[in-house]
Amino acid sequence: MFHKLVNHNADIKRLVEKGYAVAFDGLPYLVVRDIPYLDNARALKWGAIVSKFVDKGKDVIEQEDHQIFFAGSHPHGLDGNPIPNLGGGGVGLALSDSTKDVVVQRSFSNKPKVTGKFGDFFEKIESYVTIISGPAIELHKVNPLTFRTMETAPSDSPFKLRDTLTSRAEIGDLSANFKNDVVAIIGLGGTGAYILDFMVKTPVREIRGFDKDHYFVHNAFRSPGKLDESEIGKTKAEIYHARYENFRTGLKIVEKFVDATCAEDFQGVTFAFVCVDKGSSRAGIFDLLMKLEIPFIDVGMGLNRKHGPLDGMLRVTYYSPERAGELREKGLSPLTDDPNDEYRTTIQISELNALNACLAVMRFKQIRGFYFEELSQHHLLFGVGDLKVAGDAETNQD
Repeated sequence: MFHKLVNHNADIKRLVEKGYAVAFDGLPYLVVRDIPYLDNARALKWGAIVSKFVDKGKDVIEQEDHQIFFAGSHPHGLDGNPIPNLGGGGVGLALSDSTKDVVVQRSFSNKPKVTGKFGDFFEKIESYVTIISGPAIELHKVNPLTFRTMETAPSDSPFKLRDTLTSRAEIGDLSANFKNDVVAIIGLGGTGAYILDFMVKTPVREIRGFDKDHYFVHNAFRSPGKLDESEIGKTKAEIYHARYENFRTGLKIVEKFVDATCAEDFQGVTFAFVCVDKGSSRAGIFDLLMKLEIPFIDVGMGLNRKHGPLDGMLRVTYYSPERAGELREKGLSPLTDDPNDEYRTTIQISELNALNACLAVMRFKQIRGFYFEELSQHHLLFGVGDLKVAGDAETNQD
């Protein structure tokens, strides 16, 4: 990545050729090490500048704004006072393992007076180095131009595009919670297809999808993405793999129905979503996952026309290995077939499928520590009529 970005960006190339210790974090940050500065006793210290970049595609990057992050304490001048006009303040920033030696402690904000915006990265780094390093260069005769470059280690990101969303939001430490997950999605119907879409964009190590059915017109009305008429009649496994293989690695969609005999397919799986609409199929899947002690979330939908307009519930139930047997005995998920289930026979409602998937994926991300969790809910119900979510945390009591 280093040489590609240098060769495709003239401003970065100028920084390297001048001698700055340029590197790139696994996340989209430009890192410049070997930045000298003075502390409050005028002693020489060394820090690093970190700056977000925007990926414009084809290895072309641009600065996001005029601000930087700094690894080090606040720089001081020759008079021993903090250097003025460096707005910002104390802040932490989680970088990837490739730059773990750079510990961000604060941010700085100093706009060019005339234009209010730096022309490029070269102008930006030069400006901040002049402000931060000037006193240290004068007093200690040091030089930030060390000509030290560090090739970033190959990224362990599953994405084929750089994940600029994570860096912009500064949540790299939270996204790292998923890096060892192998997630199975059993059933790629309405809700399962949306879960697949959400998980493709989540930095889990691997996704395994399972569905033997073919893709027909009614599937297009309750699944994400555009419809290509050539897809009609093909297997869901073939279609969804083709849709997402250009987005990420670690994607495996299998043309298969899952039952209690499929243990080999689930070796290494760390979490599963069960998205089937037949209770009898669900029972065999539960047997498999519970035997393998794989935590899983089961989703479901129950609709009726008792009052004319459709009413009913969406369900998300989390089965941890410790309480799976207990929750199964409660009958929270139907394990037999209901011949009067209108959803299975006639109704195709994409917004409810998407919402059911949202609740399931959000619950998974709570379990992994990405989202805050006030109560550990094992059972969530969303009422279509009143648009309210009710949760059951009673089974989480020790």
